Amino acid sequence: MKRVMIVAGEMSGDQHAARLVRGLRAVRGDVEWFGIGGDALRREGVRTVVDAHDMAVVGFFEVLARIAFFRRVFRQMVALLDAEKPDALLLVDYPGFNLRLAAQAHARGIPVLYYVSPQVWAWHRSRIPKMARMLDLLMVIFPFEVDVFKSTGLRTVFVGHPLVDSVRRTLAAPSPELPWPAGGRRIAILPGSRRQEIQRVLPPMLAAARELRQREPATVFLIPAASVEIAALIEAQLAGRPAAERAAVAVVTGQMREVVRQARAAMVCSGTATVETALLKCPMIVVYRTARLTYWFGRMIIRVPWLGMVNLIANRTLCPEFIQDAATPAAMADALEPLLEDTPARQAQLAGLEKVARALEGAGPLKSAGEVVAAALGA
Repeated sequence: MKRVMIVAGEMSGDQHAARLVRGLRAVRGDVEWFGIGGDALRREGVRTVVDAHDMAVVGFFEVLARIAFFRRVFRQMVALLDAEKPDALLLVDYPGFNLRLAAQAHARGIPVLYYVSPQVWAWHRSRIPKMARMLDLLMVIFPFEVDVFKSTGLRTVFVGHPLVDSVRRTLAAPSPELPWPAGGRRIAILPGSRRQEIQRVLPPMLAAARELRQREPATVFLIPAASVEIAALIEAQLAGRPAAERAAVAVVTGQMREVVRQARAAMVCSGTATVETALLKCPMIVVYRTARLTYWFGRMIIRVPWLGMVNLIANRTLCPEFIQDAATPAAMADALEPLLEDTPARQAQLAGLEKVARALEGAGPLKSAGEVVAAALGA
């Protein structure tokens, strides 16, 4: 029996990790898993000692505010490495925490496997040589990332994006009935899965929704909440709004893909959801707001021209981005309106999303992350 410690420190990582565990089990069933994860990993039988939901904090200053918590969890994980002596440590994204833990595992002679590369090519290229020294295997989900590590000697494998196959299955299945408000123009609002994002990203999205309804009253909106807790936060923001405005916006827990699939266009918080929306072939705009200090700190260290991953893959502004103060109701509405009708702008974005989807699928047969990990664990 192989014993693997796994760390997936937020909701998207929990989903990715669960797919990996499920895929590995199809190849070999002699692996015991434990570590940090959420509901998805627990459903796959992983014993979690810390809940990923509690780890889902974004931004330098936001992390700083909870530094005592993260230090306590880090010490707990190092102690777990010493007590359990796993055959391998599998880390999923979450670089600020996971790269430090990788160093601890490497120092103890525990093989370190990393799934979903930290985006060091965007904000911290100096970490690339350090990763090459600490990691035994890096599994990347974007094709251009292989070239980033090519000269380092680190074994780097493109395993395809984990959402490709599952989205394909979604598109092949019948689409269920959802609680859309009555109206002709359907827009999905995806404000993120973290509390901070609901607090900062949802308000400009709702303001843009109000602007769009003023221009065309038949416009309606559906918000898929990532959890019951997030749904409650969204409902709290909607409470007290004018009756007509409130009636045009519905909230559903889960079913993000089905909401996007049925929408004519979407407002999407920057993150994994932009990739998922691209694979679902739904035109979108990308929106993000964070604390002002966090934004300016990020501006100093991020070295890429776009925030939305869909634009980074396309290597151009395929989907308009509205970041921080640029996220104004009029500007967002102006960008969304051409995507709602059969315009050249809509057709151009749909063609670009098709190219993004093909890039994420890869040029030929790929080994899954589960298969790669199964081989790395040995006999």
